Amino acid sequence: MIERTIFHDIRDKKAAADIVYEDEEVMAFKDINPAAPTHLLFIPKKENDVIPSIADLTDETAHVPGLLIRTAQQFAKNRGIDGYRLTFHVGRGGGQMVFYIHLHFLSQQSL
Repeated sequence: MIERTIFHDIRDKKAAADIVYEDEEVMAFKDINPAAPTHLLFIPKKENDVIPSIADLTDETAHVPGLLIRTAQQFAKNRGIDGYRLTFHVGRGGGQMVFYIHLHFLSQQSL
């Protein structure tokens, strides 16, 4: 189990966030410090899928990045967003601020 973060509170709806997508496995919400007109964060919801970062992947959690990427891909397709950038920040040296695995989705198109 990882140390509790603000993303746990957002996932559990104990902290406010501008949620733009949610299903049983993934949630996406607007970044509070956007670096593009559309800057979203995709996070896993299932506790067994929550790890601090890509650096902490195991055989049991190796599917999580793909889950987040595929969900972001479908989100973009459904919203008609045809150009976007997907990134994972890994560790403090890689710019990671919250240690709960998450995918950054950035697009010059606005939602």
